[in-house]
Amino acid sequence: MTFHIGSAVWAYQGWVGNFFPKGTRNADFLREYARRLTAVEGNTTFYATPSIETLLRWVMDTPSNFRFCPKLPRSVSHAGLLMPHLGEAQRFIDLMRDLGPRLGPLFLQLPPRYSPKLINDLQKFLSAWPRELKLAVEVRHLDWFSEPHHTTLNELLRGHDAARVLIDTRPIREIEGNADISRQLAQAQERKPDVPLLPERTASFVFVRYIGHPQVDSNAALLDEWADRLAGWLKEGADVFAFCHCPDETQSPLICRELHRRVAARVMIEPLPWNDVDRPALEQGRLF
Repeated sequence: MTFHIGSAVWAYQGWVGNFFPKGTRNADFLREYARRLTAVEGNTTFYATPSIETLLRWVMDTPSNFRFCPKLPRSVSHAGLLMPHLGEAQRFIDLMRDLGPRLGPLFLQLPPRYSPKLINDLQKFLSAWPRELKLAVEVRHLDWFSEPHHTTLNELLRGHDAARVLIDTRPIREIEGNADISRQLAQAQERKPDVPLLPERTASFVFVRYIGHPQVDSNAALLDEWADRLAGWLKEGADVFAFCHCPDETQSPLICRELHRRVAARVMIEPLPWNDVDRPALEQGRLF
């Protein structure tokens, strides 16, 4: 079992001078990110497919234990049925293989209009998916979260060792903040799906998306809850991929660190590389 943790992006200008050293160039963002966290959601691949040369640069800029979790292009996931776009999905898969051992689970995010009525399409797509590659599936149509569709989907995913993406938006919906933070929360609530959290493991790995509150300390109780759950799955032998988002992206790395610290207190996992890179700053209570 392994525990990988990261954010939704690695290229965020607002991290320069806190998460990244002062003066960090854009070209060095991935290298500095990978010196601190161990995975990243590949949201950029949802909008544009990178070249082989770009993928090779990503490999050069990251250590061997780093994992990319690329999102399938929207032209596959958001164009109606999946099966008519299977060829494009396969070409994307073949390209992502150039990441080698740095390739983590691929991420299929289905839109709210993709309902349980299309489960036969999803079943055919999963049957065509290469078994040796991990796939995480996020559904957003609310009917997937009620019976009998919830159980039917989970059984389908288990049959293909595919993870059901567990997205937790409670921090941005149930925890209040000051006026400035309330505006951030309102914007995040519009962007993020309001779906129930039904935390079940359907594969040999787990894929979690935690949408954190901008006041990092306000996440404490929910992070403890997640740490208990993730530690349990790790003890069962599952690999865990956890991604922390935040309406204020500057806080995402701190939420990652807090979740990692809590999991590490419950089960033996590898320390964050961040701890060695920035130990003097961390000891002084600073990011950098």
